[in-house]
Amino acid sequence: MSSETPVHGSRARMPDLDWSQVRETVLMMELAAGQVEAAMRESNSSVEVLTDTFTSLADTLQLIDAAVSTLPDTVGNGLVKAEIQDNTHLVASKIHHAIVAFQFYDKLVQRLAHVCHSLEGLSNLVSDPKRLYQPQEWAALQDLVRSKYTMVEERAMFDAVVHGMPVEQALDEYMQVRMKEVEDSGGEIELF
Repeated sequence: MSSETPVHGSRARMPDLDWSQVRETVLMMELAAGQVEAAMRESNSSVEVLTDTFTSLADTLQLIDAAVSTLPDTVGNGLVKAEIQDNTHLVASKIHHAIVAFQFYDKLVQRLAHVCHSLEGLSNLVSDPKRLYQPQEWAALQDLVRSKYTMVEERAMFDAVVHGMPVEQALDEYMQVRMKEVEDSGGEIELF
C-alpha cells in the first residue's frame, strides 16, 4: 500500500505528468492571501499601541484642562490659563482626528480580511474538481463575497463588475460616490 502525499508548492519550473495549472493558481491565491494576512498582523500591533497612546493622551488632556479651569482668572493667570486651554483644545482636536484615522485603518483591515476570506473561498472552489465546473457553486461564492460588503457603494461596485463593467471603471465610480459623500458631509463620514 502506498499512501499518496498531497503535492505542495509549485511545480511550474519542473512540471511532470501531474502538473496542474489549477494547483498553481490555488497556490498563488493562497500566497496572496497569506501576504495580506501577514501585513495585517504586523501592522495591527503598531496601530494598537498608537491608538492606546492617543487615547491616553486625550484622557491626560482632559485632566489638564480640568486642572487649568480651577485656576483663578487673575490678571496674570487669566492670559496663561486661556493660552493653555486654547492649546489643550487644539491638541485634543488633533488627537481626535488621529483616532478617526485609526478607525479608518480598522475598516481597511476588515476589508482586507474579507479579501483573504474571498481568496480562500475561491481557492477552495478552484481546487475542487466537483465544484469547479458547477455554475451554482460560482454563484454561491459570489453571494458569499457580496454578503461581506458593509456599504451600499461596495455592493454596487461588486454588482457592476459581476454584470460586466470593467473593474477599473467600477472602482472609479465607487470612489466618486464616496468622495461626494465626504464633501456633502463636510468631511465627516460614517465609519461603520
